[in-house]
Amino acid sequence: METTDAVGLLAGLLTTVSFIPQVVKIWRSRSARDISYGMYACFIAGVSLWMYYGIAIGARPIALNNAVVLLLAIVIVVLKLRFERARGDSTLAQDARSPAPAPLHKE
Repeated sequence: METTDAVGLLAGLLTTVSFIPQVVKIWRSRSARDISYGMYACFIAGVSLWMYYGIAIGARPIALNNAVVLLLAIVIVVLKLRFERARGDSTLAQDARSPAPAPLHKE
């Protein structure tokens, strides 16, 4: 294996593994309330394009690592949807129903 491929695999491994604690936290807490659908939609689109790019140029480290990151990102969005449905709300609907925070000082 060439040094550049090894560096690419290591970089991809580190960035891919960084998603695992988030998936575990969401699974254990049964909440993904702070996860943004908009951010993940953009992220999934970008990762999909990086994966396609890696396949197109024959760069296995890019294609493989982005495929795994894509899978983990999709898992996060699916968990968010699942846990919101289980609570019977969505993040946007819950935010709209939440009362204004109480003031810290009463005058």
